[in-house]
Amino acid sequence: MARVKKGLNAHKRHKKVLKMAKGFYGSRSTTYRAAKPATMRALRSAYAGRKLKKRDFRKLWIARINAAARMNGMSYSRLIDGLKKSNIDINRKMLSEIAINDPAGFAKLCETAKAAL
Repeated sequence: MARVKKGLNAHKRHKKVLKMAKGFYGSRSTTYRAAKPATMRALRSAYAGRKLKKRDFRKLWIARINAAARMNGMSYSRLIDGLKKSNIDINRKMLSEIAINDPAGFAKLCETAKAAL
């Protein structure tokens, strides 16, 4: 049975990790031993960040809608309730875009929601 040398595979693995660690601070970007846990942590954080991004954007849209609704004499929850009762199915992203770019159109939506309540 021939002896298997792992030098080539180890080198490839080390190169892969060091490539991912490019831009890290100090020895984390140059030595494999420091780069390995740093990249693992970075990958975990990136995964979590992709989930948090969705939550953060929804919070932003709701804050924008609430501000625009209060300018029209309503609260956010009353606006959403009124829109649902008047069968206007519009998501929060588009609602916040309307609130920013078309205040007159948003005011009409607020009036429709008020009428439904």
